[in-house]
Amino acid sequence: MDFKTEDYHAVLRTNIDGVFFVSREAGRGMIARRRGKIISLGSIAGQMSRPLLAPYSASKGAVHQLTKGLAVEWAPHNVQVNAIAPGLIRSDLTEILRDDPAFVTWSESRIPAGRWGKPDDIAGAAIFLASSAADYVTGHILVVDGGWTATY
Repeated sequence: MDFKTEDYHAVLRTNIDGVFFVSREAGRGMIARRRGKIISLGSIAGQMSRPLLAPYSASKGAVHQLTKGLAVEWAPHNVQVNAIAPGLIRSDLTEILRDDPAFVTWSESRIPAGRWGKPDDIAGAAIFLASSAADYVTGHILVVDGGWTATY
């Protein structure tokens, strides 16, 4: 109830508008060349949520649907559009969460792998999606979360 309107709009501008406009511009050149790969950054929050994350979750869910929509439109032009949906990843942006011992304990107990991800875990997924090994993969949301979303 207390989420500020300007903060809501900032989340949407960053997470969905940014993906749309960059994809549109990059896609023009890829379609002209008849090849290309677009990899967006979604989140497991685009599939599930927790308290205080509704605007963020909605924006990442929109990224997932935009990924699928562009994939369908651009597949005939040999442009693959996919997204990576990370779980909890150790980064500067998640430092505030990692500073809360109770949250770290709770979150690690939910992750079957028993740990937060590392940036290299995301890099490996991106390398796969950018490679020729993924030439027949489009419209996919590749979850990289240590098994969090596999649990109930």
